[in-house]
Amino acid sequence: MEMVRQWFGRRMHEWENDLATRSTDRVVRPFEWGLEWTARWPVHSTAADPAARMSELNRAAIEHSEEFFGYTPPRDFHFHDNLLRFTSAVETPYAANNVVHARFFPAKPRWKRGKKAVVLLPHWNSNPTQHVALCRGIAELGIAALRISLPYHDARMPGELTRADYSVSSNVARTIDATRQAVIDVRSCFDWLEQEGFRDLGIVGTSLGSCYAFLASAHDERIKTNVFNHCSTYFADVVWTGLSTKHIRQSLEGEIDLDTLRAAWDCVSPIHYFDRFAAMKKRSFFLYAIYDSTFLPEFSRQVIEQVRARDMEHKAVVMPCGHYTLGESPFKFIAGYQICSFLKKNL
Repeated sequence: MEMVRQWFGRRMHEWENDLATRSTDRVVRPFEWGLEWTARWPVHSTAADPAARMSELNRAAIEHSEEFFGYTPPRDFHFHDNLLRFTSAVETPYAANNVVHARFFPAKPRWKRGKKAVVLLPHWNSNPTQHVALCRGIAELGIAALRISLPYHDARMPGELTRADYSVSSNVARTIDATRQAVIDVRSCFDWLEQEGFRDLGIVGTSLGSCYAFLASAHDERIKTNVFNHCSTYFADVVWTGLSTKHIRQSLEGEIDLDTLRAAWDCVSPIHYFDRFAAMKKRSFFLYAIYDSTFLPEFSRQVIEQVRARDMEHKAVVMPCGHYTLGESPFKFIAGYQICSFLKKNL
């Protein structure tokens, strides 16, 4: 039996590596603190040293996270042909990125389940067709789904990019700014759903979208039911150790160590918001993969430890695959069933 497990583990890691290396357009960009991106944040530091300034800004952002992830709700929602657009409450230098796009999947009318809806956040570098099948499956259960395009993805991508590099990169402050924007854009989607009469609200996030989803939920009491597909405690740890971010680490190494990076990205790390999250009495589903080489399993186990330590209502499922292979047959169907079943029961 042990030999079988070892063989299966090797095979899964080989499959993961094959899927991860099919992308050939990853760019090793220069390391930058990106302090100019902090100018519009509602927290401030006068420290001259960039590392010290980022550390101070992160501590202030955590202490005043309601303000840091706060915003003025949009007033220009435009909805046509099941497509929602509005101006992001976070302004960036890229006009395309400042317009939020989301695709709406109305609940099937044969179900009479009330006005229930989820916002779905896809993974990093997802294309517009990915996660659509999951949205349709959720809609079949009588739950509307709103799939948001993340900052710097899809129609929001600046013309000079072929990947969503500005969402997560070796530019430290820009990565925080993109995360803050994502959280605020997601919360704005709930404003629209409420405006449309939806009252029972949930969220579904995958990979990077899972991190964004946790931060949004920890700062928004309206989100009662949560699905986190891949999970971790520290943002920096995933980037530093992950298979899909090796090109980012290549830029970081020699310029910054993991401890300094962790302090520089503390305010977008879920670990600091578990008490807030637990206090809101939410229902949550955590799914992770035992052979994940992007979100290492030990990081996901740390999340479950935090959840159990606070006696939070939750369900945890461990899949016998990896990060990329979770999107392949048969694992994607098993995960989809688990997610839909949880939402049907808890929303």
